[in-house]
Amino acid sequence: MTDTTTGTGPLHPEVLGRGILRGLGQVMFQRNEFTGLLFLAGMAIASPWVAVGAAAGAVIGPLVALLLRLDRGEILDGLYGYNAALVGAAALSFLDFTPLTWGLALAGASVSVPLTWLLRRVVPFPTYTTAFVLTAWGLLFIAGGLGDRQPEAPPEPTTAVDARPRWERFAAQVADGIAEVMFGANVATGACFLAGLAIGSWRHALVAVVGASLGTLVAAYHHDPQAQLDLGLYGYNAALAAIAGWLARPSWLAVIVAAAASVPLVEFFPAGLGFPALTAPFIMAAWIVLAILALDRGTSACI
Repeated sequence: MTDTTTGTGPLHPEVLGRGILRGLGQVMFQRNEFTGLLFLAGMAIASPWVAVGAAAGAVIGPLVALLLRLDRGEILDGLYGYNAALVGAAALSFLDFTPLTWGLALAGASVSVPLTWLLRRVVPFPTYTTAFVLTAWGLLFIAGGLGDRQPEAPPEPTTAVDARPRWERFAAQVADGIAEVMFGANVATGACFLAGLAIGSWRHALVAVVGASLGTLVAAYHHDPQAQLDLGLYGYNAALAAIAGWLARPSWLAVIVAAAASVPLVEFFPAGLGFPALTAPFIMAAWIVLAILALDRGTSACI
């Protein structure tokens, strides 16, 4: 039985298991199975069903990739697991818990694998979670057509007075923003995700905090709805974009530009489409930074 990345025989279950957990970690750019475990634990704190959906997707992704005979090294690095995991989590987050939802979740996780492979081959720059976004939007469209409920509308602004000190509320918003990367607006979930990031890379953990903080501050400056701020809806895209910016150019200027750019993309996402923004603003913000680096060598050198 072979378990190397270049072998053609069956993978040892322990090796495949590490690849599955790495797929969960790759949601936030971490090739680390312990990170994946902490991410899964964090999701379970916020919603056990969403955690089950993510786990199912994380398993289906590499299994489908193996059936399609895709690159074994990429499979074990989790590169075919993270989009599938997010699709599974999104289905259980936005749709009712019915057999139809489970069928859509499993089908969507499977479809995301060849889509991930295709996008990685035809798009000349990182595609990040594009396969997840396109697949999830497709699932929500199908679910609406089949009579399941549509994604919930953004929460209405609240007029209730929050008695917490301002710094405490802000810290909770930042933690919720990090947790919302995988649909869990929960401080404990955010702490688990942050711990998982720190295991993979303490720098990425710091960058995520800076990104979520900046996204939250910019949204507050723009007087965006308080209820959305409290749910971390302006933090999670900013956190992901910040890490992507750091990976493109390890500089705080790249981090700041990426995180700040994500906020207006969240604010002006066309709500008329009837679909949630998901991680589309993060993708576009990261691409903006990549375009700056590619088109202007002087700016690139500065960043």
